[in-house]
Order: sequence, then structure tokens, then C-alpha cells
Amino acid sequence: MLSLYTADGTFGICNHQLIAHFKVPYARNSKHTPQSKPFEPQINDTYTVVYHVGGRVGFFQGDIKLLPDDMKTLKPTIFPVVPRLLNRVYDKVQSGAQSPFKKWLLNFAVERKIAEVRRGIVRNDSIWDRLIFHKVQESLGGCVRILVTGAAPISPSVLNFLRACLGCQIFEAYGQTECTAGCTFAVPGDWTSGHVGAPIPCNVVKLVDVEEMNYFASNGEGEVCVKGKNVFVGYLKDPEKTAEALDSEGWLHTGDIGKWLPSGVLKIIDRKKNIFKLAQGEYIAPERIENVYVRSSPVAQVFVHGDSLQSFLVAVVVPDPEVLPGFAEKLGVSGSLEELCKKQEVKKAILSDLLRLGKEAGLKSFEQVKDLHLHPEQFTIENGFLTPTLKAKRADLTKFFKPQIDSIYSRHQ
Repeated sequence: MLSLYTADGTFGICNHQLIAHFKVPYARNSKHTPQSKPFEPQINDTYTVVYHVGGRVGFFQGDIKLLPDDMKTLKPTIFPVVPRLLNRVYDKVQSGAQSPFKKWLLNFAVERKIAEVRRGIVRNDSIWDRLIFHKVQESLGGCVRILVTGAAPISPSVLNFLRACLGCQIFEAYGQTECTAGCTFAVPGDWTSGHVGAPIPCNVVKLVDVEEMNYFASNGEGEVCVKGKNVFVGYLKDPEKTAEALDSEGWLHTGDIGKWLPSGVLKIIDRKKNIFKLAQGEYIAPERIENVYVRSSPVAQVFVHGDSLQSFLVAVVVPDPEVLPGFAEKLGVSGSLEELCKKQEVKKAILSDLLRLGKEAGLKSFEQVKDLHLHPEQFTIENGFLTPTLKAKRADLTKFFKPQIDSIYSRHQ
């Protein structure tokens, strides 16, 4: 018996994947997370269904803006989440510490809690939880015990911060629909960050050479390939696409570039599928750059674009509507969100902050954007710019913003 899973791809093409029923229990039972007591009620507020004996599953209302209300109503105990939402939690807590004393107190409390986490102590009843972190914990329902993040990379600084302030176990995982969601999972007790854990028991993972990007398996780097009982059968009525994903030996080629760390865990360092060349022949992985730029406080979303006919990158940036007014005020500029997006002073300041973050992250000069366009409306599932897992639909974004992108390139000719 087969199940049909539909995943909305980043290029706007729906993929219908066939997964044998017997593969789902393998993937479900192969996670390293600690199990709850039998038949203990669990509520999962999810974008992805989490199976658990005796559990209940809650779904959000469909509007991301109403998610805080959903969390307070559902009070989830297990919460699978994408990094974008965790970034917003992080930014909201940080922006709430306005005075120097509050910032110092917040950082001090985080340091104390992180020190406990590193000793294997995960709790939400410390003095710091009662004084500082209880509000953010209550915003997620107040009952979260296990939080799993995936679908995109999360900044190590954000992950460490949330492990401190949420007072629950947080795991980073990696996988695709083609391997029944997960193929690696962080191990309980390993509270380091910057990796996606070890392979789960039902599959094996290997890295293969990607010569055009200078990644070689002999150096512990390469394209992540997965083989196991959780790997899908193929795409429905699409043998050509199936042959691209599955080789003759049954290895699933993910299109992601990984690196083995000394501890035996996997780190995702690049992306093979969405890469493109600039006019001078340099390869660009835009998602890697976006993950750096999105850490800018006035930025809610960012889309990096380039092509083989141009020698530099441009970006479309959606400002954070809660942060931008204060950010602009420091520049001596005021107005509505739409008006601020048209102000050159605001655009230059945001561009400068992006370049600073890029330099700190070690981006090369050709990986930094040269100019950007500010767009006041957020990318959402409803307006067709995001997939259900909140990944950017790159083809749709490129088509929609073509006039603005062309205008930027023409100004720099």
C-alpha cells in the first residue's frame, strides 16, 4: 500500500511523492527524542503532523499572524516549527529590552540558563524563568516540552538563546518529504548548535563529490545522499524526475551540501539545487546568503536574486513592520510602512546592515548584494510567494519583482 504526499516546490511545481505505508513507522520510531509516558495526552500545533501514541493534534487557523492566539488556546507540548517563527520570537524578546539595564539583565539571564543547559539541566522554574522568561514561555502556551525545528537552517545564536529562555528541549532536524520527513536528528544531551544531528537508525547517509562547487567527500564535504527504509518509491507518473532523485543503487540525492563534524553529526553548509552562476562564472547559493541577511533586526524577509547575465546580486527585502518605525526614527525619518520603504535613507541603512552581517559571516565580495528593493507586503502562502513550509517560491518571486530587479540592474549599468 502506498501513500501520496504532495509537496509544493520552491519553483512553484507540485511534487507528488509515493511513500510505502511500512516506511512511515520506521521514520516515526527512529527519532532520538525521549518518549513521553504511554497514553499521556500530547497536543501538537504543527505545520507537519507529529504522530504519538495517545496524543492529540492541533492545527493553526491558517493565518500566521494569529499563531500566538492558537498557541495559547492549544497549549502544545510538542511543537514542530520552522526557523522563521523562532526568529520572530527571538527578535520580539530582544526588542523588548530597550534600556541598557534591561539588555544587560536579559543577556546575564541567558548566560546563566545556557550554562545550565550545557550541564544537561533543562527547566523552566528557575529564578530567571520567573523574573524574565515566563512571558515568552506563556506566549507558546506554557506547556511546550519538546520543540523541533527544521525545513531551513536556524542561526546558532538564536537556537542557544531559545534553549535558554523557553526552558524546554529543542532539537534541530533535517530531511525531506522524499525520506518521510527526517533523516538526521539531534541527539538528546548534545546541546551544541550549528548542526542537524546524526543519521536516524532507519537510514544511512553519505556525502558525494560536487566538483563544480569544490566539495569533495574525501574532505568530509559533499551532496547529502540518503538510503534506507524511509526513502520514497518515486514521483507519481514522473520517471524522469524520479531518476534524477534516486540513483540505480537507491540513494536519494537531496541537493543539499553537507559536512561531517568531528563528533559525527551533520552540518548543512550549502545548497546545490538552487545555485546559479554570475556573469564572471562565480557560483552563488542564494539561500545561504538569505539565512545570513535575515538576522538583520529591521528585516523580516529577504529574497536574493542574480543570473548569469549580471555580475552582481540584488535583493528584495520585506522590512519588519514592528521594528522599522523605530529603526527609521533613529535616522530622523518617519511615515507609514509604505512611505518608509520609499525613503533612500532607510534603504541605505538596511543595505549597510546587510553588508555588515555578510562580512561578519564570511561572505565573499561577490556574495554580497549591491542594491535592494524594499517591499512593504510580507511574502505569504496566501499571496503565492511561500510554500506551505514557508520556503520562498523563487520563480514566482523573480517573475513578480522583475520590473524592480530590472530597474536596479539598469541603474548600475
